[in-house]
Amino acid sequence: MIDKISPSIAHALSGVQDGSTVLIGGFGTAGIPNELIDGLIEQGARELTVVNNNAGNGDSGLAALLKTGRVRKIICSFPRQADSFVFDELYRAGQIELELVPQGNLAERLRAAGAGVGAFFTPTGFGTELALNADGSPKETRVINGKPYVLEYPIHGDVALIKAEAGDRWGNLTFRKAARNFGPVMATAAKRTIASVYEIAELGSLDPEAVVTPGIHVSAVVRIPRVATQAGGFKTAA
Repeated sequence: MIDKISPSIAHALSGVQDGSTVLIGGFGTAGIPNELIDGLIEQGARELTVVNNNAGNGDSGLAALLKTGRVRKIICSFPRQADSFVFDELYRAGQIELELVPQGNLAERLRAAGAGVGAFFTPTGFGTELALNADGSPKETRVINGKPYVLEYPIHGDVALIKAEAGDRWGNLTFRKAARNFGPVMATAAKRTIASVYEIAELGSLDPEAVVTPGIHVSAVVRIPRVATQAGGFKTAA
């Protein structure tokens, strides 16, 4: 019987190794799997490469992971914002490496990894510093139908941490509105995907048309509680 429901976050994260590339879903603060990130901090893996759209907000979630000093490199498209002080301090001190990727390229590099695409040409970044490799050498370029393109390679993950709204024991997932963002493509791009959900659905109860990420891409599902707010409501998946 297929049952991907994990008894705890610690159990789901137990196999994360030092030096892993960790894909973390979320866009700003929407859809950030904070509970899984906290679990990764407790788990203790080091020398990580983290892939996220941003580089953390405030001093919690992804920023808290960066603050531990266990992230060697971050690949993202929007590292600096008003409350990205943890990343700013680490980067200015030379304690973290940054690979800056345009947002569309980031999404497509992840999608390419999941689709088995070896590389792709994109016009984004041509003629700018984004068309250079980390060592300063130029990336491969080509003119196609009179338009210049840059060759980009997929981003593969050892593990993906994503937040969904609901999931079943087969690992099928549904998302809530903007909290969906990078979760589905990251799930396809990683060797192992761990998803936190607010609801464990009975097998067959999820509308197939609403299942964005099928269970074949998911390794473990962990239920997390909704957190009550001062107004008496509940925080949502976003």
